[in-house]
Amino acid sequence: MEEAAGALTRGFGLRRLAAGDSLEELTALIHRSYADHAVAGRAFCASYQSVHDTEHRVGGGECWLVVRGAELVGTVTVAAPYAVPEGYPASAGAGSFWQLAVDPTLRGAGLGQRLLALAEERIAALGSARVVIDTSAEAVDLVGWYRRRGYVPVGSWRWDVTNYESVVLVKDLAPGGQGR
Repeated sequence: MEEAAGALTRGFGLRRLAAGDSLEELTALIHRSYADHAVAGRAFCASYQSVHDTEHRVGGGECWLVVRGAELVGTVTVAAPYAVPEGYPASAGAGSFWQLAVDPTLRGAGLGQRLLALAEERIAALGSARVVIDTSAEAVDLVGWYRRRGYVPVGSWRWDVTNYESVVLVKDLAPGGQGR
């Protein structure tokens, strides 16, 4: 994947977060991307996290950036395996991703779908055959977007940093998999 990091789609590049990259700029992108959820009253951690929180969250995995020239326009952080809390309704050993964010002015350009594919590719390359994620059960459009891409609801969870019940979704990355 590192070798293919240059060409994401016409006019955009893909690369790993580097030491000189601005966490302030990354945090601002994430806030812009999750602003619609905040307006709807859903306190996604990504909608209000501090720069320190961003640093902590990207430190938990591989952070990938989509750039257009020098402009940061997308991101996702992936990890495998992902350590789930006790009682979380997904099996151990799965990979996960978080902070999947695309600048709102570029929605519909396919960047979110490409970042999702990248996350799944990296999770598989890191040795996990399954992905687990969670998002607000109230974010019906977002849950639908994941379901159309093969994610299956397996339970619910409530994080102490949000104000909503999360739906937990899994996708089996193995060929012929059943989603859980």
